Amino acid sequence: MAHKFHITPAANEQFKFDFSYNGEKIFWSENYKQKASAKSAIESLKKNAPGAATADLSKDETGSGYRFEIVKSKDDQFFVRFVASNGETMVRTETYKQKASATNAIESLKKNGPGADVADEA
Repeated sequence: MAHKFHITPAANEQFKFDFSYNGEKIFWSENYKQKASAKSAIESLKKNAPGAATADLSKDETGSGYRFEIVKSKDDQFFVRFVASNGETMVRTETYKQKASATNAIESLKKNGPGADVADEA
């Protein structure tokens, strides 16, 4: 019943993390060479996601700084990525048929991310 970040092993002795609710992944990261980098990214999300703007790229909106981006996929679905101030994508979601589902994922991370526990499973 709780939102949680999970740090898990990835290929080539690397690490990745996800943000989940009831075991269902909402956002997940790329691979990190160091576990400390994954932990640092989680702390950055907890700190920066709540106040981050949302840019709907499917409406040609743009943004800068820490932000959520709603992206339309080639098959007319939507996914979300959270982008750091340096332009690097930190985490992304699956693709959703409805844009509202993408918006719900953003709201979940903004509201529940800061207080979510971090489970180190790596």
